[in-house]
Amino acid sequence: MDRSEFYSSQAGRRIDVPRRSRALFAIGDVVKHRKYDFRGVVFDIDPVYANSEEWYDQIPEDQRPRRDQPFYHLLAENDESSYVAYVSQQNLLIDKDGEPIDHPQVNQLFEDFRKGRYILRRSLTH
Repeated sequence: MDRSEFYSSQAGRRIDVPRRSRALFAIGDVVKHRKYDFRGVVFDIDPVYANSEEWYDQIPEDQRPRRDQPFYHLLAENDESSYVAYVSQQNLLIDKDGEPIDHPQVNQLFEDFRKGRYILRRSLTH
């Protein structure tokens, strides 16, 4: 299989990645967690797990997601707070609610909310 690698500052190491990693969600999509009561907007995507070993080891072993799938950085919210979450693809669904996310950083990254998804600020695209 054709592979490449990238440096993850969160993991502090180079990450080996299959050249064809298939993300189901895109930057600006509003998603919700399959098991836990929170939703968020995708602001970055890692093609495979690219966080620290300490973070991964904190997940109960019987709930640890596979590392070889996309992981999403989310501006997340629940009924009590707003935070940044890092979630595996297997644990996310599109949020069909159609409502915006109430997170204090949304306006820093996104310029508009249209038809249930966020539009990334032009200054942040390449």
